[in-house]
Amino acid sequence: MTNVVQRFGVFLAPHRDDETRKKHAVQADRLGYGAVWLGTGRNSVGDLAFVEDVLASTERITVATAIVNMWVDEPETLAASYHRLAGRYGKRLLLGIGVGHPESVTEYRSPYDKIVDYLDRLDAAGVPAGARVLAALGDRVLKLAAERTAGAHPYLVPVAHTRHARSILGAGKLLAPEQKVVLDDDPVAARAIGRPYVRTPYLGLSNYVKNLLRHGYTEADVTGGGSDRLIDDLVLHGGAETIATGLRSHVDAGADHVAVQVLGPSPEVELENQRRLAEVLL
Repeated sequence: MTNVVQRFGVFLAPHRDDETRKKHAVQADRLGYGAVWLGTGRNSVGDLAFVEDVLASTERITVATAIVNMWVDEPETLAASYHRLAGRYGKRLLLGIGVGHPESVTEYRSPYDKIVDYLDRLDAAGVPAGARVLAALGDRVLKLAAERTAGAHPYLVPVAHTRHARSILGAGKLLAPEQKVVLDDDPVAARAIGRPYVRTPYLGLSNYVKNLLRHGYTEADVTGGGSDRLIDDLVLHGGAETIATGLRSHVDAGADHVAVQVLGPSPEVELENQRRLAEVLL
């Protein structure tokens, strides 16, 4: 099992540059968050260079990839990087891996077979199952996460998905959903900040849209930039206490850990709001 024991962590998406994200990771470590999830987008990250930089700059926090794209980085490259870092940082390193979405990879086909082959090759290269989690939305991949890894890291999911995912994973497996938040009591202003991060690209990606439709949303909710109901669920807004209550709803639904993605008009505001949340969460 991984070393992610604190209920809440910080998700740092690649729309911010690496130096900014490292600064946020250092603060998250100091504040007591349990993990920092480093979003990768579609970039090659198999050398784990940025992960190593963040590990070296922090003291206790788990540093996770979110996610290494199986179509981009070969498992043997990732395994070599894992072994380079594991001896020094041990369980502070967590590999989040997944197949991404079909719109981003021209050769995308048989994604389940790709995941199985990738996990087989990581096994052969000596990467332990407890050192990796799968980006999983649907039941089939959630079951595979339970069988072959430490657990699952679902992205852009409502509480209903967390409850369902726990029923599929069973007990004893890490469930660490991502949740976006905007610290703003004005719902119109908060939606203006949050909606672009849901609309582009996720409401144009079939796997995310299908998952939302499976968990209580309608076609009307997932078109036109997303309904207010959808945005309010996927991007919690309000004061720190209100958002903390929403984050704890994932825990009540079965999550072990929630990767909190703080959104704001600037890196400085996001950094301050990460601190404000820590005061009520940790």
